[in-house]
Amino acid sequence: MWVRRSVLTELFSILNSQKEKLTISTTSFRVNEQIRVPEVRVIGPNGENVGVITIDKALRMAREAELDLVEVAPGAVPPVCRVMDFGKFLYERTKKEREARKSQTKIEVKEIRLRPKTNEHHRGFKTRDARRWLLEGMKVRVTIRFRGREITYPELALEDLKEVAEELADISAVEQTPNMEGKVMTMVLAPTRPGKKKPVEGEAKAATGSEE
Repeated sequence: MWVRRSVLTELFSILNSQKEKLTISTTSFRVNEQIRVPEVRVIGPNGENVGVITIDKALRMAREAELDLVEVAPGAVPPVCRVMDFGKFLYERTKKEREARKSQTKIEVKEIRLRPKTNEHHRGFKTRDARRWLLEGMKVRVTIRFRGREITYPELALEDLKEVAEELADISAVEQTPNMEGKVMTMVLAPTRPGKKKPVEGEAKAATGSEE
């Protein structure tokens, strides 16, 4: 029984240790008492270079300023630490990352589907849709699906894709050249002009002068 309890105690100790390491790695910084080196190079709260001092003196400096000692360059010899408000630093860092994610534009991919040697009238409707999407900043995947013996004439589909690309060449470029997978041939067009922003409903009404 004693041996079993001893093993369990050791396991809990290992789990707690792993939990602590996970917490530290999540923030990517060691703070205050988590910094376990004899000496550090310190940057003061106003950005001044304090120089190399003992960790005890650095911690005391941070406490007196009512701030935190944060290890910002662990790979340096000795490690570089900065006296700062760590909570405020993390908040501003998270805020910047959130704003950066918002600013990242996700390009939507639309699709038009054709058959080998689709008649020009029907293809005209498809390319008009493609043109509208490309002008809005979206990519367009052009898909041609073969049926039966049509697959023995891939040059017909290639000719169709070439004509579509040429018709939309003024606003797009071929991002993915025609590629055959099974019974489907695809080509991807990417816009070469900045996408037009869709008007918000209220803005659209104001522009047309319509009233409820």
